[in-house]
Amino acid sequence: MRATSRTILIGVLMTALGAAATARGQLPEPGSTASAAPNPLSDPTMKPGKVLLYDLEARFAKDVLDHGGAAFAQWFADDAVELGNGAAPAIGKVAIVKSATWSPKDYQLTWTPTDAMMGPSGDMGYTWGHYEGHSKDANGNPVTTSGRYMTIWRRQPDGNWKVVLDAGANEPAASGGDCCKLP
Repeated sequence: MRATSRTILIGVLMTALGAAATARGQLPEPGSTASAAPNPLSDPTMKPGKVLLYDLEARFAKDVLDHGGAAFAQWFADDAVELGNGAAPAIGKVAIVKSATWSPKDYQLTWTPTDAMMGPSGDMGYTWGHYEGHSKDANGNPVTTSGRYMTIWRRQPDGNWKVVLDAGANEPAASGGDCCKLP
């Protein structure tokens, strides 16, 4: 399932960067099959800043999928903040590193951006979308959490981009995944 989301996103990015596009819309939700849902990366008015933000998200997601929490923390700026659902804020990269200790074999975090916007100065932007977390409980039964996230990116003085704010909110357990879907 997570490979499908990553494959879809990478394919979409390659299409957006290499070909003229014709439709406008939303990326598929994680776990969905390639569908007739339009894709925002195929928007003919796509600006380079939005493409950059989608590329950052794709590289960030792949790194986390492959390397877990340690990779997650490395994408954050020194002054970043992480707002986890129902948890105290992790303020600063040191706190984020301490909280991001999961192994990719024990917990798989995947996400798919729905949209992105670059600020007018070109040095900050945000993405938002849907995430899923997959793990097992103490009895070995699969556990899935899902919800919405928002990531704010900022270009650093050295030219690299880092996350300065990451926030997520779980879907209610009884929602069946429909609470956060766009109409």
